[in-house]
Amino acid sequence: MNDSQSPQQSIPPTSSESASAQPFLTLHAAVVLLAAVIIGFVIGGLTALTGVPVAAAVTAGLTSAGASIPGLRTLIR
Repeated sequence: MNDSQSPQQSIPPTSSESASAQPFLTLHAAVVLLAAVIIGFVIGGLTALTGVPVAAAVTAGLTSAGASIPGLRTLIR
């Protein structure tokens, strides 16, 4: 058996690359946005169940998600 290929080696990041790598979102921002999305889905779904047109339910969900962000930002710390 001829194994002419060498195993691939991963190159570890240098100290300057790993130190400058910042997360795209902080954990706080991710939790706030996730909670706002969940609130938007719940309100939009409940609105759709009342029999209104789908566009109105989507608008209600988006509005509630956007309106909940400032409150969630202060509550989740």
